[in-house]
Amino acid sequence: MKRLTCLFFLLLFVIVSAQKKATYTYAVKGIDTLKLDVYTPRKIKKNQKLPVLLWMHGGGFSGGSRDYRDDAALCKYAAKNGYIGVSISYRLLRKDTESGFGCNCPKEDKMETFKQAAIDYLDAAAYLVNHSKKLHIDTDYIIAGGSSAGAEATLNAVFMREYFIDDLEKYQDVKFAGIFTAAGAVVNAEYITARNVIPAVLYHGTEDNLVPFESEPHHQCSVDMPGYLLLDGSKIIAEKLDGLETSYYFNIVKGARHEISAIPFQDLDVIFQFFEKTIIKKEIIQTKIIKTKIP
Repeated sequence: MKRLTCLFFLLLFVIVSAQKKATYTYAVKGIDTLKLDVYTPRKIKKNQKLPVLLWMHGGGFSGGSRDYRDDAALCKYAAKNGYIGVSISYRLLRKDTESGFGCNCPKEDKMETFKQAAIDYLDAAAYLVNHSKKLHIDTDYIIAGGSSAGAEATLNAVFMREYFIDDLEKYQDVKFAGIFTAAGAVVNAEYITARNVIPAVLYHGTEDNLVPFESEPHHQCSVDMPGYLLLDGSKIIAEKLDGLETSYYFNIVKGARHEISAIPFQDLDVIFQFFEKTIIKKEIIQTKIIKTKIP
């Protein structure tokens, strides 16, 4: 038993020491100092450049943190497997608000929240591009990613930049090579075109009660509620990608709700292999996995 315990802690030390973490401030907006944690392989060479996973945590735009255990673990996994892993903070504009981000939150406030979150995400991406040499980042291979609210923000930043952003020139050097979302939706999938489409990994439950699986109201709000807002979920996004003959890996869980916003650690090897094949090797892969929630 003592030997097994020693072996466990030795393996844990190897995993933890395989990457190093550094924290940077990418923007200051009012009372918010926005930071990002950069996880880099410890043995990276001086002039080496690596692809990056730029991750945005969930939490309904009112909670969560960039260094939450799961978000940090994802970035550590990325750094252990030939990537730079980056987890960002952003303005939690619905925190401590009376209407929250559900059906009592007016549609206009939801749209403004989506806009500002997309801006924060693009600001973080621009910081990486502007400091790419120092951070060992290959700017041709930035993979966007997020869960729940973070997934909504990244999808809007990637596909609806022209809709939400006034100063597009500020982000002209920011390009995304792929996107990985868990329980995400975009405001309007019609903005996904041949010009901006990229390979995507999408996870979603068919009965998600917060972020719609297909084209449905956000938080299942009825049409007479202030927060009634139609969003296009993963099913609609995958259909757009299919029509544009673009790669996707769509993992559907029948009967599942918003718990599918959790990072799918059991599938990370498959997900990163998908990006290697579709982004690095330029293969076209369209995969749909259908599971049923276990009661």
